Amino acid sequence: MGLSCGIVGLPNVGKSTLFNALTAATVPVANYPFCTIDPHSGIVPVPDKRLDRLAELYRPKKVTPATVEFVDIAGLVKGASQGEGLGNQFLGHIRSVDLIVHVLRGFQDGEITHVHGEVNPVSDLEVIETELLLADLGSLTSRLPKFEKQWKTGGKEAEAQKILFALILQGLESGRPAREISPDSLGDSFRRSLGLLTDKPALYVANVSESEMHSPSPRIESLERAVGKRGGALIPICAKWEAEIAELPASERAVFLKELGLERSGLDRLAFEGYRSLGLVTFLTAGEMEVRAWPVLKGTPAPRAASEIHSDIERGFIRAEVMRYEDLDRLGSEKLVKEKGLLRLEGKEYVIQDGDVVYFRFHV
Repeated sequence: MGLSCGIVGLPNVGKSTLFNALTAATVPVANYPFCTIDPHSGIVPVPDKRLDRLAELYRPKKVTPATVEFVDIAGLVKGASQGEGLGNQFLGHIRSVDLIVHVLRGFQDGEITHVHGEVNPVSDLEVIETELLLADLGSLTSRLPKFEKQWKTGGKEAEAQKILFALILQGLESGRPAREISPDSLGDSFRRSLGLLTDKPALYVANVSESEMHSPSPRIESLERAVGKRGGALIPICAKWEAEIAELPASERAVFLKELGLERSGLDRLAFEGYRSLGLVTFLTAGEMEVRAWPVLKGTPAPRAASEIHSDIERGFIRAEVMRYEDLDRLGSEKLVKEKGLLRLEGKEYVIQDGDVVYFRFHV
């Protein structure tokens, strides 16, 4: 399934530097607003040590990780929802992604200007959130007359839509993003059709200096509290370090991370957290030809998960033969898993779990 994360922030916060490190792409980096005008995108593998272990056991010809697409979206400015800067174009780019990654500047650098004259990541976050919220308000207000005509001729479904629309609109008017408004399972498809920017899940990244990676400044501590109030977690990243890590051969990265006092790169954490925030789990397939990770939404039944491999498998689904990765890892072979009676046969109602190693039986 296609998954995309939009990297957003004010100009000159380090978005493109971060994106370059994430994707090993070459996006222009310059000290002026709107250097990045068109969105750039890159596919990033999701770190998963389980694939390495399965590759040891099966010796496949190919190993394929799950991936997330990251989109570098040009800097927003105050007034973007009214078309300031290149606001309408940028907001349209944000509307097409599944998850928003807020990049907030924590580092001080006299040679890199700040669009508002001072480094204040909490204020920057409030500016971005306000613009997204105002854009959603404008979108709902303009569409209300059309919906009111539809609701006059509808039944229970129309009434449910009307109630949900009113709740979201009221929340936005009081300054609450749509994601904070309790979901209504009856209105899920209608809610998705609204395409609200503030309904998308969000991650928060602080681009900090080298010294702040181990000793956060008061402004980063303030940002961490602000993010916590939003129910999120702050991921501190030194984009300068990440760019250096990305240029190293894979075999040298662990040594460099250890020298920096880091367990893993910030980009690995970002890719992992982005994957998790989208409500995804991973099932695995393993054999001599390929070991592969497959992302599906939590709660996906086995036949629907099988369709990620091929639509024919869903159409002709018979059963799923399921092992737990932990059992395979512990016992060291598929043969021993079967001998211990730990291979399960599951039917159409089975819900795929993270870490399932699955072989689908089907006939068409």
